[in-house]
Amino acid sequence: MAITQHLSHVMQQIMNNEIAQMGSNQPSKLNFYGQHDIWAYNITLYHIISGISSSNSKHKEVYKYEAPHTLYSTGWSQHPDSSKKFRLALASFIEEYNNKVSIVKLDEDAGEFVDCGSFDHPYPPTKVMWIPDQKGIYPDLIATTGDYLRLWRVGGTDGAQIEVFLNNNRSSEYCAPLTSFDWNDVDVSLIGTSSIDTTCTIWQVETGQAISVARSTEGTVKTQLIAHDKEVFDIAFTRMASGREIFASVGADGSLRMFDLRHLEHSTIMFEEPSHAPLLRLECNKQDCNYIATFVQDSAEVIILDVRIPCTPVAKLDNHRGRVNGIAWAPHSSCHICTAGGDSQALIWDVHTMPRPVDDPILAYQAGGEINQVHWAAAFPDWISICYRNMLEILRV
Repeated sequence: MAITQHLSHVMQQIMNNEIAQMGSNQPSKLNFYGQHDIWAYNITLYHIISGISSSNSKHKEVYKYEAPHTLYSTGWSQHPDSSKKFRLALASFIEEYNNKVSIVKLDEDAGEFVDCGSFDHPYPPTKVMWIPDQKGIYPDLIATTGDYLRLWRVGGTDGAQIEVFLNNNRSSEYCAPLTSFDWNDVDVSLIGTSSIDTTCTIWQVETGQAISVARSTEGTVKTQLIAHDKEVFDIAFTRMASGREIFASVGADGSLRMFDLRHLEHSTIMFEEPSHAPLLRLECNKQDCNYIATFVQDSAEVIILDVRIPCTPVAKLDNHRGRVNGIAWAPHSSCHICTAGGDSQALIWDVHTMPRPVDDPILAYQAGGEINQVHWAAAFPDWISICYRNMLEILRV
């Protein structure tokens, strides 16, 4: 059973168990503050096609890190400081209340990852993401979702400290798990979350105030809307317009919808899965905002959509032999995308021929287990991260 499909359900079960404990006068934490070889195809060919530099060829092509627990979510730091290069946040998947977020950094000279601290997290984080700050002008922050949206300040002996705790349902003691979020990389004060309660919420966060000693700023809800007829599984901002206003979401109703913060009285359905099977994830192309990738639950196929031609896929990538769990567009190229899944493969595709069929990937990597997530580093486009079982790997492309 893939973690991607069932994480929110596991979290809900943990919450239900906690509620049951409350009913039996047992202590509850519900109110606790603060959830093999390298690429198989010709790498040189890919360097020629995509223009990626391979000047560091003396270093290894794959680095591995073994965690003490199952990993689900990872996120790359984008901070430009050389001392903070190649940092990743790793989120555990432990089917109980107590979970961990760890920070690791690649020591290129030693050729291995080093631990840079960790912090406790309630419930398994559904996503972890560093502030998308490539200029180094904002506090060093990590955001996570699970039961709530939290922002953490990195540093100190404890790895990180809670800075902002965001709850938009103060009228209830309980909460609906958050399935995912996206941090706007044009305006870092905007974070969007998706939830199993059918809603998406856009938060306005004053990142400059997040490190105040009093921690009096918790952020405000910019808008909350019922986005789908069923659970919402993912949300992503697009680069359309100014890059601040438009976001997309997918959910259990099998639809991909787009919203404009300036006109929330309606949304645009960009795609509906014919059998209404759930769409689990989506990724917006940062270099060409017309393209969005998504996939159906338990499907081995990735669907690419052109927002100028709603409801009709412009490409289907179907070389996986198991269900797809993750997708990531190249941060520097409009026509390259990496997909990963249950067949333990990470595949890179060149889709510049769309709408003509894209038959085969240009690169493939065989991991040691079912890949849960894949991320293409925005600050280091030579590198992709994958996680499976308790392993993190970063791969030079």
